[in-house]
Amino acid sequence: MAWNSRVDHVAPFRVMHLLEMAQAREAAGHDVIHLEVGEPDFATPEPIVAAGQLALANGQTRYTPAAGLPALRQAIAEHYAEHFNAAVDPARILVTPGASGALLLASQLLVETGARVLMADPNYPCNRHFMALAGAEIDAVSVGRASGWQLDAALVAEHWRKETSLAMLASPSNPTGHTLSAEQLCAVLAAVAEREGEVIVDEIYQGLNYDDAPLSATSLSANAFVVNSFSKYFGMTGWRLGWLVAPEHAIEPLTRLAQNMFLAASTPAQHAALAAFTPACRDILEQRRATLKQRRQVLLDGLARLGLAPDLPPQGAFYVWLDISRYSRDSQAFCERLLQEENVAITPGIDFAVRGGEHHVRIAFTNDAARLEEAVARIARFVSRL
Repeated sequence: MAWNSRVDHVAPFRVMHLLEMAQAREAAGHDVIHLEVGEPDFATPEPIVAAGQLALANGQTRYTPAAGLPALRQAIAEHYAEHFNAAVDPARILVTPGASGALLLASQLLVETGARVLMADPNYPCNRHFMALAGAEIDAVSVGRASGWQLDAALVAEHWRKETSLAMLASPSNPTGHTLSAEQLCAVLAAVAEREGEVIVDEIYQGLNYDDAPLSATSLSANAFVVNSFSKYFGMTGWRLGWLVAPEHAIEPLTRLAQNMFLAASTPAQHAALAAFTPACRDILEQRRATLKQRRQVLLDGLARLGLAPDLPPQGAFYVWLDISRYSRDSQAFCERLLQEENVAITPGIDFAVRGGEHHVRIAFTNDAARLEEAVARIARFVSRL
């Protein structure tokens, strides 16, 4: 059977392979510490769960408009106004089945076959795969300490070609956890606008910021396509709900795409998400952010004791991007051995980086402080044998 040749260029998501290996070891009776998947150990906040249960009990299970519940779009707009000083018209917001649904819409709207897309290397693999499946050629631009592990304006200017039509940013980023400052983001937006291109900003870890106040591209530009999610900050991973903020002129074609691709996001999930913006829920979420900040420090301190501190500590999300070149140039083998020998599950860098991933790993500080301390002790034993 023949299938679309573009699928052949979609690499497997190796973190899921590591997760399956870790679960198999758990089933065999081993005590595995999970630091591989980007999902904290917190349950969805109770106000959201209660709102979802009420929606189901009240029979709120029929289709919503393709762009989402008007009340939810309004709540998202108010969230931007209150926390980011951004005036976003609810009509510019489309609610989607996860951030992936938002990226699917944006990629189908913006990418012509053969167009080139700039993004930082390392990056979240699904972002580049969505673009490639839409027909784009990906220019993964190597970033590091000099640019704050971000695609900055100088790199955009250096790597933009005649065929380039789009730059994709992520702040806070996965896998590095680094953010763009307002100055950096404004400079990138201006550099792309000067070249008559488009910008997609992945903000799904927005709110999980530890050093500076969260920043949204919506407060700087009405022309950027901004992807966000209820998964990370709001703790709704399994509910599969996200949103896209788009320029006003793009809403009509995006709505047509949504109608044809998925009709609408889950109705009970949308009703549940309304509770995410209540003061009671906000208090819970901010307590969790503070807990993650403490966990970040526990992990960074432990890695520093091993001489493995990252060159720049993560400013957001819940990951540490770690150079393991003193121990290995095969991150897949390193992670598999660490799991088999010490029952610690982390992610190989080759999932995220086109170049340099073979000597990097991603560690998620998504477990409690005691488990992170134990993980560091196990890693110490492991690297002492290498």
